[in-house]
This record gives sequence, C-alpha cells and structure tokens, in this order.
Amino acid sequence: MTAYHPDERLLAVVDSVHESCAEIVVVDNTPEGAASVADKIEDTDVITVLRSGVNRGLAHALNLGVSRLSAGVEAVIFLDQDSVLAPDVVPRLAEHFQDRGIGVATPAPWDPVHERFYETFSGRHEDVADRAISITSGMLIRRDLLARVGEFREGFFVDYADLEYSLRVRRTGARIIQDKRLRLPHSIGERRTHSFFGMRIPVTHKAAWRDYWQLRNGLITVREQGRFSPAWAVTAVLYLGRAAVHAVLFEDDRRAHAGAVLRGVRDGVTQKYSLRYLPEGAELTVDTEQGRRA
Repeated sequence: MTAYHPDERLLAVVDSVHESCAEIVVVDNTPEGAASVADKIEDTDVITVLRSGVNRGLAHALNLGVSRLSAGVEAVIFLDQDSVLAPDVVPRLAEHFQDRGIGVATPAPWDPVHERFYETFSGRHEDVADRAISITSGMLIRRDLLARVGEFREGFFVDYADLEYSLRVRRTGARIIQDKRLRLPHSIGERRTHSFFGMRIPVTHKAAWRDYWQLRNGLITVREQGRFSPAWAVTAVLYLGRAAVHAVLFEDDRRAHAGAVLRGVRDGVTQKYSLRYLPEGAELTVDTEQGRRA
C-alpha cells in the first residue's frame, strides 16, 4: 500500500486485506515532520510500515514495498490509501491465476460518490475482459512476472508509472484481465462540471504539477510503447489532448496550468525533466537513461 498524507481510510484498507494477504507492506511518502495516520499502524509479523520522511514518488514507493516482501510471496496486490476492498476481492482475483496466461488481474475502478464505474465506455466490456492497461491500485500481479518486467519507472514520479508498467507487462505476452464483478473504490480527484458554449463538461481538477507529469510521462510512454500497442496509443493521445485543453480552459489559475502543460509537452518530446514541478519537499529518483534535467 502506498500513502501520502493519508486519512483514516488507510486503516480500513489495511483491515480489508488483513485476512486475505500473507504480508502487508505500507509505504508512506508523507514528509518528515508531518503527522500521518500511518503512524497508528503497528509493525507485526504480518504488517511492515515504511516511512522514510521523504516523498520520492509513487513508483519509488511501489518498488520499495516489493523489495521488502519475503521470497515465498507468489503474487502481489498494490493498493492506494483509499481503496478499501470487499473481503472476497483478493481471493476472487487470485482465482484467475488458474489460467497461466494471465499475469495481472484487477477489479474495476468504482466511483463510490456517484456510484458508477470510472471508465466512460465500461459498459462495452464483458464482466471479465482482457485490457491493455491497469492502474496500480487493485493490480494483482504474479511475483515471477514482476521479476521479469522489472521495476516501476521512478523517473516518472507519479503519473503513467502504472500505465507504462502495464504495457511492459503485455510485451512479455502475459494477459491483463479486469473483472467488473469486483469493484475497486478509488478517488481520482475533485470533479466539477463546467458550462462551455451550452455544453456541460465534467472536469477532474488537480494541481498544476500533475498536469506537467501527466503530459510529459504520457508522451514519453506513447513514443516508446505506441508501436507495440497502437490502439492504446491513439486513445492515449486523445486523452492527453483533452486533459491539456481542460487544464488550460477550466482550472482556476489558468496561467500556471498552461505553463505546466507547455513544459510537460516540451519535456515529453525532449525526454527532459524539471524539478520545478515536484510537490514541496519531494525528491526525484532518476535513471540517467530515463531523462535529462531541463
């Protein structure tokens, strides 16, 4: 489980998988000096809490958590701090691994506030369907596949670390399946509806620094993986374009968001990175092959 300034739901996430998981590792990215709900979780024979006091990003936290699991663990599920699962979700996901061709099994992301699936065209998919990508929260993956694919890309910091990893999973020949009968409660941020020339447009609002990493990392992923997953790449480009337009037109501080979008596009093309777009107190772990400082 990964956390960053978590609320009390983190404790519920731990409780929700306590009976179904042999080991639980909580990696808390909350900066040193700030109080964290993770401090309420006690280390036991089953639970390990890691809190370095420095936010090095989602990908680093995922890699760190995996590194602390014992050798006997055969499958790993990743969860965000708000993803409280029903008791049967992990066992039912694990049943899919009876098919050796399946490397990743996931529930369907669910908006508990509006009581709907997050994916716009979710209704077009069967209850159990092959998917091109998976977000990390709810991703159950075989341990041997983790070893084959390698680590999450820490130079991405947060956005697209999961999607880029999913595409690498599929290049091994392993399948990613989503089971819509199983729901993953998950928040994707503040969502407001705006009026634009008579149209009502729902927009997910976020900090400007998130626009930067989304555009930068998304374009890098499309460039590197697009030829292997062309249908996904087309969808991703359209999504990134819409996200950029939403940021420029509908965010409160449009100048800051426009600057983040433009810099993200530029650094996505040049494969550079800017420390300016890290949240306060964060650090970036970068492989020199993954980017050059702008």
